Amino acid sequence: MGVLNVTPDSFSDGGKYNTTFRALDHVKSMIDFGAHIIDVGGESTRPGAKSVSEQDEITRISETIQLIKKKHPNQLVSLDTRKSKVMQHGLSIGVDLLNDVSALDFDQQSYQVVKDSGKPIILNHSQGIPENMQNNPTYDNVLLDIFDYFENKIKFLKNNGIKDEQIIIDPGIGFGKTLEHNLEIISKISLFHSLGYPIMVGPSRKSFIGKIMGEKDNPQRLGGTIASVLYSYLQGIQLFRVHDIQETSEALKVYSEFLKK
Repeated sequence: MGVLNVTPDSFSDGGKYNTTFRALDHVKSMIDFGAHIIDVGGESTRPGAKSVSEQDEITRISETIQLIKKKHPNQLVSLDTRKSKVMQHGLSIGVDLLNDVSALDFDQQSYQVVKDSGKPIILNHSQGIPENMQNNPTYDNVLLDIFDYFENKIKFLKNNGIKDEQIIIDPGIGFGKTLEHNLEIISKISLFHSLGYPIMVGPSRKSFIGKIMGEKDNPQRLGGTIASVLYSYLQGIQLFRVHDIQETSEALKVYSEFLKK
């Protein structure tokens, strides 16, 4: 899954692709290098980010999504949003799946949108909201707490008409987690297979990598991102949300060849 932030303030590439021409050029590049899904987001959810209005978010994403679907009609497009009205609009212009960093907790109307659409939904675990999620996040046991959260969330969704085949889970690297929490999640991410649903992981350029590497700038976190992806892949994870499609695809291709021997 290739990240496309059409925002002025995302933590890694804010403002870089907030014109349609630049966004489409980047989309073509990601597709050429093997992106199976393009994840379009119109609101930054970096730590400390402020919420934007539904209309601003819709304005940011609309033209880009429509042109992606026009120029690349077979390309899967995901919409990264917490808001039901933005979800509805995205679905009306061809979005194939939804990605909610709040796991449908931010907007209670989003449950109905997901149910009615029948589209897949990526449920991202987060402790708190972007404005405060990194203010001393604490857990009794980060793995078991997240596992229990998903168990309860999935039960609720199924009781409210959302189908098994729609559900994808994401333990939420960097969303209300310390360095140690993130390391614990990735090192034992195979635990979540027992929930019985596809798992996505999104370590790309996250701050925990910068802390390990000495707080380098976001684009310099590529090595740490690839290490996180490969360690997750070794544990059976097959969906990765990343900024650097070419390098990640190449690393996975070579690594897969080793595993065949």
